[in-house]
Amino acid sequence: MSTTQSERLRELLEPLVVSQGLDLEEIAVDSVGRKRVLRVVVDSDTGADLDAIADVSRALSAKLDETNAMGEDAYDLEVGTPGAERPLTEHRHYVRATDRLVKFQLTEGDEVVARILAVDDEGIDVEVPGVKGRKPTARRLGFPEIAKARVQVEFNRKDSKDSEKDMKEEEEA
Repeated sequence: MSTTQSERLRELLEPLVVSQGLDLEEIAVDSVGRKRVLRVVVDSDTGADLDAIADVSRALSAKLDETNAMGEDAYDLEVGTPGAERPLTEHRHYVRATDRLVKFQLTEGDEVVARILAVDDEGIDVEVPGVKGRKPTARRLGFPEIAKARVQVEFNRKDSKDSEKDMKEEEEA
């Protein structure tokens, strides 16, 4: 039987989130001053748009009101997605981060920044960017080798497809 409020809330709310076509990634109850805030983080393989967030937020709010799971005291419900620099903790997170740049902390103490190319049950294939004009190198990381992984934000990434498209558009102009 669950002992913490977060675990009890997860048991109550996860089936509802799943029925909306989303995964319940995180749930936390925090105190902010005299207020309580229930933060629910959801995601899916295709992402969660604002309409999906609004729909699940209404459904969660109704369920919480119906069951009185948060008690009588006032609280704010915040429903959102994991964000740009999300930590990767589940297999599905790695799959969703395919083609993204990720910073890996390895169990042996090394750190690697690489792009995820493919994910299977045993680990991931990555491409480590080349430094100072060198070509990128392929590498295989088994899940047991990875202590932590976090998606990195890229502001000026140019895919080879995007670069070709940009060049064609410039030539046509």
